[in-house]
Amino acid sequence: MSSSATTRPTHRAVRALSALAVSAALVGAPAALGTASAQAATCSTPWGSTARTSTPMTTGRVTGVRAGRHACYDRLVLDMTGRAPGWDVRYVGTVYADGSGLPVPVAGGARLSVMARKGATSVPSMPSVTGFSTFRQVRWAGSFEGQTTLALGVRARLPFRVSSTYDATTNRSRVVIDVAHRW
Repeated sequence: MSSSATTRPTHRAVRALSALAVSAALVGAPAALGTASAQAATCSTPWGSTARTSTPMTTGRVTGVRAGRHACYDRLVLDMTGRAPGWDVRYVGTVYADGSGLPVPVAGGARLSVMARKGATSVPSMPSVTGFSTFRQVRWAGSFEGQTTLALGVRARLPFRVSSTYDATTNRSRVVIDVAHRW
């Protein structure tokens, strides 16, 4: 009996510890799920993948092109002088160069033609997008008759949004293209 009495508390202790471990895991699971849910909510990208267009033509010129990585999307920025121009951003089978009409090959599973209704007097350097989640390559596609086009190679056809800003104090504007990491 005494060996049985010492065995039972040990089994009870093991069961109690097991129950505590399971409880702790279950308590931690909702927190982890909550974090994942919160992150998924902050990465909500209901933007779609259809063409985005804005029509105004403005004076000024494209002065630079930048790219950045964010938690939920990759960003391409066209810096310009003058008021924010119109734009046309859309998925295409092939991006064609302004003026010559020649195809501009670009790496990636899908291609965005990014056109700003503003010319450029010189070709700005294109940003490196090595290591980006969505972007694969940015290429100059020309500037002709007040319009500048870039070829943006992306991993796949993913949702995107386009916006522009204007800072009257500096007389500078930008067009911003965000492409989501996933649907």
